[in-house]
Amino acid sequence: MRSIFFKNKFGILYFLVCIPRSDLPHAVFLHYNPLDYPAKRTKGIRRNNLPPFRRHKPFRDEQTMNTLIRFLPEHLQQNQLPESLGGVLLSVVSACTEINAKVRLGALAGVLGMAGTGNIQGEDQKKLDVIANNIMIDALKANPAVAGLASEEEDTFVNADENGRYLVLFDPLDGSSNIDINISVGTIFSILEKPEGELKTESFLQAGRCQLAAGYVLYGPQTQLVFTFGHGVYMFTLNAENEFVLTKENPKVPESTKEFAINMSNRRHWFSPVQQYIDELLAGETGMRGKNYNMRWVASMVAEIHRILMRGGVFMYPQDKRDPAKPGKLRLMYEANPMSLILEQAGASASNTHRDMLDIRPENLHQRVAVIMGSSEEVDYLNRLHSK
Repeated sequence: MRSIFFKNKFGILYFLVCIPRSDLPHAVFLHYNPLDYPAKRTKGIRRNNLPPFRRHKPFRDEQTMNTLIRFLPEHLQQNQLPESLGGVLLSVVSACTEINAKVRLGALAGVLGMAGTGNIQGEDQKKLDVIANNIMIDALKANPAVAGLASEEEDTFVNADENGRYLVLFDPLDGSSNIDINISVGTIFSILEKPEGELKTESFLQAGRCQLAAGYVLYGPQTQLVFTFGHGVYMFTLNAENEFVLTKENPKVPESTKEFAINMSNRRHWFSPVQQYIDELLAGETGMRGKNYNMRWVASMVAEIHRILMRGGVFMYPQDKRDPAKPGKLRLMYEANPMSLILEQAGASASNTHRDMLDIRPENLHQRVAVIMGSSEEVDYLNRLHSK
């Protein structure tokens, strides 16, 4: 790498950095802050007065930072969990790292836009829906501990290793309607133990409390992995070396909040308890709730839940009057159950407005449910409105 310095006729200092192609991935660590070195308006400038380039120090020392590979064995041992369960998580993480690379490239890789196909839900698929789904399937089928898997994008379950111990359910790209406009999306996953006997659809139909692990990967300004084995919630951030590094342990969702997330465009279709609840929130400090609320809406469940996990709030996608055959929009197995387990581990609550989400016994792989989850005071209050 070479740097060339020169002045124009007004005495303003310029510099040009010539970086070999092999150094380009590391160029982001180069930093020059002119405020640290006030320019002297002289006719000439001596090279030995020029400040050296500096490399940013890493967020954590490499010897002490806790990567996922270092964290997992100790965490599994402390909680008497089998190594094979950690291996399944690593297969998911490996797939998500590859999905992250596709998401990051976006239009440069030609992966944006519609795929021209539809899924079992009757929804049009984006190209990245299909790509992410295939990446997840390939990674999980390569792990001999996985007996079968189910995806939001597949009509039925997919067989893997007949001697496998685990079942994995996932939404390969949650919030994909946002992908073309560069808003955060993510992958949501759930791990179950395979019951004895032949693998069939009923093998997957286990209540949310049966989950051995649940998590998501958020593809946003940072790529973050959030998961639980039922012993606390852990957040990891992907670094420049494609390693997930532990950045937060056991976040706790506050019981009360001043933020709510709901799709207000559906207001005319809501049942009266939800309409009453939202009216009370919008009334603010002059209303019966006595405080002002802010509304948030990203239209990406993984982004909504991540915000709640970081600073509290309540997320809702209630049942409405449009289609009595659909008790909600979100899928119990691929979205509601894994997010509910994570939030419960963080001290929050989740329900379908009538019972705890994790206690619902699934009836089919693609079952939809009404969803309210987040700060427990708000979830409990809306549940009471529905019970009247």
